[in-house]
Amino acid sequence: MTLSFLNRCRCGIAERAPDAPVMTDYDRVHILTYARLLDAERDGYDWRDVAMEVLDLDVAADPCGAKNCWQSHLDRAHWFVDGGFAA
Repeated sequence: MTLSFLNRCRCGIAERAPDAPVMTDYDRVHILTYARLLDAERDGYDWRDVAMEVLDLDVAADPCGAKNCWQSHLDRAHWFVDGGFAA
């Protein structure tokens, strides 16, 4: 994780969501974040707005990094609701 990324991410969001095959402490802390990401996706919000509002990322400073962070957390949210929570 780069320092510049950490400076742009003030809410405890990692650069990438975990990819462990079991629920992690990070997942437990961010269950509400995952729910908000899924709600935003369902409602058709633009990823940039979601990255700024839900993940507290500075999309303008690093659009590629922000999109990767948003995508990894959205993927983890899908994993969670598709049965990952049972692992």
